[in-house]
Amino acid sequence: MASQDALQQELLQSDPEYRELFEKHQDLKQELQAIYQKPLLTDQDELEVKRIKHNKLFLKDQMSALARAQQPRSATA
Repeated sequence: MASQDALQQELLQSDPEYRELFEKHQDLKQELQAIYQKPLLTDQDELEVKRIKHNKLFLKDQMSALARAQQPRSATA
């Protein structure tokens, strides 16, 4: 887990594409938290939650693909 955190920090500093995906993911996380602060969710809120979760997962998959591409070959063998 520590090596994943280190890789993430390295990518945040060195890879603009990864950093952009991470920032978008963080923005969506904040949007989701804002919706969950409401005492009662409307049907529209529920649809928005699903959309946000879908987009967060998509971004996370893209970040994971970039991270896998950066890992040394010996770690994947």
